[in-house]
Amino acid sequence: MLDAVGPRLRALRRERGITLADLAATTGVSESTLSRLESGLRRATLELLLPLARTYDVPLDDLVGAPRTGDPRIHLKPIHRFGMTFVPLSRRPGGVQAFKMIIPAELREPTPQTHDGSEWLYVFNGHLRLVVGERDLVLPPGEAAEFDTSVPHWLGSADGGVVELLILFGPQGTRAHVRAEGNTGRPRRADHG
Repeated sequence: MLDAVGPRLRALRRERGITLADLAATTGVSESTLSRLESGLRRATLELLLPLARTYDVPLDDLVGAPRTGDPRIHLKPIHRFGMTFVPLSRRPGGVQAFKMIIPAELREPTPQTHDGSEWLYVFNGHLRLVVGERDLVLPPGEAAEFDTSVPHWLGSADGGVVELLILFGPQGTRAHVRAEGNTGRPRRADHG
């Protein structure tokens, strides 16, 4: 299994368009060591692979080509922020990221925030209160919205119940495509019945 690490590392580096010099500067591993590692003249060690896995933002198992375990279940690790739970559904670095979001059963006062990017969401369960700029909407299950996250926005429970939704978050300039008229930075709703 370790014999295939070198070619895998070289292919990953080339795929990302990174030079050995850039990789050495980022990881702190010398160019000559990286070159010997990629050509198979240097044995892969944890000490060498960990900074590479961090730089490439891939699991260590992917670098070494570890076989998948016999357990087919996916073990998602929830993230708890702002009193809500986010379950990552995508692993690809950069680009659009998918999350299942769970808003707890409580009523809160809106505290709008801004950040770069755009967000598309779909309500699975509960009634979502969505505040974007001056608009204050209630979205029941089956409704979707899309908005520019540089506009002040806030998500919470509309009726004090739990809300479950799917969120697609993209960096600035990357948006999910919802067929609707206009592009004013306002939330767009799409009924799915």
